[in-house]
This record gives sequence, structure tokens and C-alpha cells, in this order.
Amino acid sequence: MSDKITKLMNDNPLARWSVLILVASMMFFAYMFVDVMSPLKSLVESSLGWNSSVFGTYAASEYILNVCGFLIIAGVILDKLGVRFSGILSAALMVIGAGIKFIGISEWFQTTALCEWLGSWWTAMPGSAKMASLGFMVFGCGCEMEGTNVSKILAKWFKGKEMALAMGLEMAIARLGVFGVMWIAPVISGRFDGSVLAPVGFCGALLCIGLINFIIFGVMDRKFDAQLKEAGEVAGEDSSEDEFHISDLGAIFSSKMFWIVALLCVLYYSAIFPFQRYATNFLEETLLIDATVAARLFSCFPILAMVLTPVLGIFLDHKGKGATMLMIGSLIMIVCHLCFAFLLPAVPEKWLALTLIVVLGVSFSLVPAALWPAVPKIIPEKILGSAYCLIFWVQNLGLCFVPMIIGSLRQGTGSYLVPMIVFSSFGILAFFFSLLLKKEDRRKGYGLELPNITDEK
Repeated sequence: MSDKITKLMNDNPLARWSVLILVASMMFFAYMFVDVMSPLKSLVESSLGWNSSVFGTYAASEYILNVCGFLIIAGVILDKLGVRFSGILSAALMVIGAGIKFIGISEWFQTTALCEWLGSWWTAMPGSAKMASLGFMVFGCGCEMEGTNVSKILAKWFKGKEMALAMGLEMAIARLGVFGVMWIAPVISGRFDGSVLAPVGFCGALLCIGLINFIIFGVMDRKFDAQLKEAGEVAGEDSSEDEFHISDLGAIFSSKMFWIVALLCVLYYSAIFPFQRYATNFLEETLLIDATVAARLFSCFPILAMVLTPVLGIFLDHKGKGATMLMIGSLIMIVCHLCFAFLLPAVPEKWLALTLIVVLGVSFSLVPAALWPAVPKIIPEKILGSAYCLIFWVQNLGLCFVPMIIGSLRQGTGSYLVPMIVFSSFGILAFFFSLLLKKEDRRKGYGLELPNITDEK
């Protein structure tokens, strides 16, 4: 066999880590756009005429189309047409959705007949919120599809190599977007006289750069596929060998491990991402500080996660113990949310809030670092994209309804006590499913406690 065939592109560290940077940058920009309005909640309500319930519905809109079945379709597209087509399509959907949302919150749109008509039905939701929610729906389709796509890309390019480290670094880079936007959004808004539109436009422009990055990745991946076909290791995306069929979805739905992972995922993330939407306002009211200070305080949430996730990835690659990490991460989350509910209101100190936020970030390192590299161990590669999408679909069910529930509870009770108790209850259930996962892995031997790096060359 020739050197060209025996040495693949992903054997070159520069090539595979370049792929990581290209795809992770898009998720960095996507996470910025997701939370660009979170540190501006008070400003959004005063300038656009929204309230907590409306804001909760807007936050939930990111997941509505995914819950209605788009993610299932996205999984089929990903496994049938490959990571290149899916990556560019999902990046384009994010850009289009960002554009619609930008129009929806603009002063110009609020003077149009369309905005007036949108506001004339279901009057509890202003026309601007409905248009912004439509854009967020389209963006959410692209964002969630890209998240699953990136997981499959890294599983492909880092197979038998530093997969957990790569996935951990991708998550760390994405979370840097949350940190960055908590600082940048208020600053940009302040520079433009309290504008909500300016930071949204800035983050939308970054998404365009991410789309270009995915086009560059597509060129690299096409060459890699050609090498794989020539080497005879796996079929390339243009091959009919080992082709995905719709009937293969049955293998996913019939998998007990799939449902344990999916339910663990939805319960855990339902206590994280919806919390991010309200965290700034929660700190603002609990600590009696302004929104900018609250946003900067919460920006520390992903810092420890950014540092620890790659480290945990290295540990998983070399030592394993993924199922154990899921249990520990769930326990930490339970403690943190209970402290947010009872301890912080009793002791409203910034140092305590910062401590809880940073410790919650440890949980946000442990669970995702162990969860996503576990999926390729329990699902065959040809249906891996669909498996990721179906897990995200189950996750999106929670992420769709939980923000609306939290918004209604906040509006109805006038405090964050009940919402924080709800978040902690999700953690308790997530811990239960992490126990089931470890038990099933011990019984069936999926290797979730084993290292990812193999001795294969």
C-alpha cells in the first residue's frame, strides 16, 4: 500500500486540529448569538415592550421547529448527504435566521404594517417578539443541526485519536462565546445609546464568517473522503457502500442506551441553558445590582468549564471513567441550584454568587465532556449523525418548554425561588439516569469507563 494511502489527512495533527478550529469557531459565534439578548433582558423589556413571559416564549422559540421534527429530518440529511452539505446548510440557516431576528427587533420594522398585523392577534406577544421568534426558530434549526454535525465531524476526524480532547476543546471554545457575549453585548449596546439591535447585528456578522469557515472545511473534508475511499477503510460520502437507510432509525429507537443518554441529556441541559437566559436578571434582582454588573458576574460561568473541559477530555482519552463523571456532574448541579434557591437570597453577596457560578461551571465541564464522546461507543458510525440529532431532538423538547415554564413561574410568583427549585429537580432526575447509564455499561460492556485512545495506527 502506498504512503499516500497509509497516511491519511487526519494522521497529520495540523490538518485535524485545523478542522477543529474551523468548525468550533462557528459554534463559538452561534453561542454568542444564542445569548446575545440574555444580558440585555431588562433593556429588551423596556425598549421593545416585552415582559418575562414574552421573553421566555422568545427564548423557547429557538427549539420549536426542532421539536416539531426538523432535527429528525436533519439527522437523515446528515447521514444521507454527509457532513459537508449538512454543515454548510446549517450555517446558512443560522445566517438567515439571524437576519430575520435582526429585522424583527429593528425600529424600522416596528413601524410597518406587517408588525402591526402580527401584533393584532395573540396580543400578549408583540409583533416584534413574533418576528424575532420566527428568526430564532430558523436560527435554532441551523444551530442544533450544526451541533450534531460538529460532533460527527470530530468523531470522524479524531477516530482512534484525541476524540474526547477535541470534543472538549470544541465545547470550551463554544462556551467562550457565552463568556464573551456577556461582556460584549452590554458594551456594544452602551456605545449605541442602549440599542438592542447593535449587538444582535454584530453577532449576526460573525455568523457569516462562520459560514465561510465551513466552506473551507468542506474542501478539506472532500479530500479526506477521497483518501478514505482509496484506502478502503470506510466508504466516502459519495459512496453507496454502508449507506444509511431510513429503516436504520429503528436501531436507534430500540436502543435502551440511546434513551438513557437522551433523557440524561434533556434533564441536564434543561437546567443549564434556560438558566443562562434568566441568570443575569436573577443576579440583578437577588444581589440588587445593575444588569451590566450582573452580566459580567455571570460571564464567569463558562470560565472554569473552558479550562477544565479539555483537561477532562485528556483524562477521558487516556484513563476513561466517563460514566462516573456524569454522576459527579449531576450532583454538583443539584447542589448549586439549591444554593441559588435558598442560600444566595439569604446571603446576597457577590463572592457567594461568583463561587456558585464557577462551581456550576465545573458541572458544565464534567457532563458534556463525558456525554458526547460516549455516543460513538453505543451507536454505529453510519447512523451516528441521526443518533446525535435524535438526542438533540429529545433535548430540544425540554429546552423548548422549560424557558416558557420558567418565564410563567417568574411572572406568576414574582420571584426566582420556584424556578430554581425546578432546575434542581432536573438535576436529581439527571443523577438517577447517570446511575442507570453506569449500571447498563457495566452489564453490557460498552466501554464508557474505558479510555478513547486506542493502540491502532
